[in-house]
Amino acid sequence: MEWLDQFCMRNFTNAAEFDDTLPVAEGRVEASFRVTPERFAESLGAWLTQRGKGEGQNVRVDVSVAS
Repeated sequence: MEWLDQFCMRNFTNAAEFDDTLPVAEGRVEASFRVTPERFAESLGAWLTQRGKGEGQNVRVDVSVAS
């Protein structure tokens, strides 16, 4: 939950489209309509990789959309 909270803060992503994206539970995020699931997955994966969460490997994030 802590890393999702950090990622969703604009000062970490520096992208306005993430302004309305908030972690709501462990492994769950409520995202703005301004960010596509693909963009969110790509950005979160890159952010996690950059912070060493993949232990030297690129982190792949899968996003599913709840209805």
